[in-house]
Amino acid sequence: MPQLSTDQHIRQLANLELLARQVVEGFITGLHQSPFHGFSVEFAEHRLYNNGESVKNIDWKLLARTDKLFVKQFEEETNLRCYLLLDTSSSMNFPAEGINKLQFSVYAIASLIYLFKKQRDAFGLCLFSDKMDWKSPARSTSSHMFRLYAELEKAYDNPKQNTPTNITQVLHHIAGEIHQRSMVIIFSDMLENSLNPEKMQQLFAAIQHLKYKKHEVVIFNVTRKRQEIDFDFDNRPHHFVDIETGTEVRVHPNKIRDSYQSALKEYRCQLELKCAQHHIQLVDADIEQGYNEILKTYLIKRNSMI
Repeated sequence: MPQLSTDQHIRQLANLELLARQVVEGFITGLHQSPFHGFSVEFAEHRLYNNGESVKNIDWKLLARTDKLFVKQFEEETNLRCYLLLDTSSSMNFPAEGINKLQFSVYAIASLIYLFKKQRDAFGLCLFSDKMDWKSPARSTSSHMFRLYAELEKAYDNPKQNTPTNITQVLHHIAGEIHQRSMVIIFSDMLENSLNPEKMQQLFAAIQHLKYKKHEVVIFNVTRKRQEIDFDFDNRPHHFVDIETGTEVRVHPNKIRDSYQSALKEYRCQLELKCAQHHIQLVDADIEQGYNEILKTYLIKRNSMI
């Protein structure tokens, strides 16, 4: 199944479960046709047999087909706990036309939740901006999945206006509440700390708190690369508005492009260096590039944890 690629097609899929299923099934089909076919997606209801355990749940038919011992896995069994943190601050509402960073993140998280469910992983969700707005425990049931979809739809339908981010406070809170080793996945444009070295130090102190608790952390740095990184704007004066503060400025992109990209490059180098030092996976998530890289990142990280 081809990957969803147009804004119009995405808008037609109002039901998050339907969209998530299409994205995940298309992704899995691609996996089976690629060098990554070794992932355990096709055995979503099985796990490898461990020597010494009961043989009553071995799938003998699967043994005949694969020459490997797999044990049937039931609904209450959980392989991994995953917590998804979604930044809903106003900067995520960029761009104003087409799919924005918040909407892209909602679709990506919905797809991950669907994949978690197939893998029998437990999943929780946290929505935050300048404070924690909503948080769920991690569960693996269908009713829990639909509850999270409902919350994601609320976030999608009610974008925040003039609301900044306080990711540091939220991460400390999450680190204090999660007591079992988990995968913590953050969707944010990471703009809060871009011009403030002190805030960056505070952010990585919060992430180090998560790492101290033995959690694996993945940051999806959500951007519209063409404009936010490449600064690709028409060769004419533009009126820019800070979505979080309302500050306005009129400038010619060609006159500030070099200084903008230089400052952004310095920030991103610091961010990448800090992530590497703390063994945090930082992944660029360009909203114009689809969801496959996000799903693949999760599966690679998952396979390294189980």
